[in-house]
Amino acid sequence: MIVVATDAPLDARDLRRLAARAVLGLARTGSSYSNGSGDFAVAFSTHPSLRIRFGDEQPATRSLLPTDGVSPLFQAALEATEEAVYNSLLKATAVSSAVGSAEALPIARVRELLERYAAPRVP
Repeated sequence: MIVVATDAPLDARDLRRLAARAVLGLARTGSSYSNGSGDFAVAFSTHPSLRIRFGDEQPATRSLLPTDGVSPLFQAALEATEEAVYNSLLKATAVSSAVGSAEALPIARVRELLERYAAPRVP
């Protein structure tokens, strides 16, 4: 489950679009997002103008981010999700149970492989 929280003034349509971009961050890490995977994302905004105030009798004004202003948030959600996946993989520890055990990723070996097969950097 991916949870995207923002204080940007987004409506339901843009929050849905933001959640979809977060899933793309999962795809960047190699996930296939196949049927039955259980992967999903939700997004919400904490912007004060979007809060419902019970008991108010006057119509409330809302401020929303223009559609063109949402693109940087899409990129941020994608990158934050990707980084969260990598952090969880690289910070994991070995676990064991009555069924078996799973070792943590050997970080030194991962680093060695990344350096060996990384694309050449452009100066």
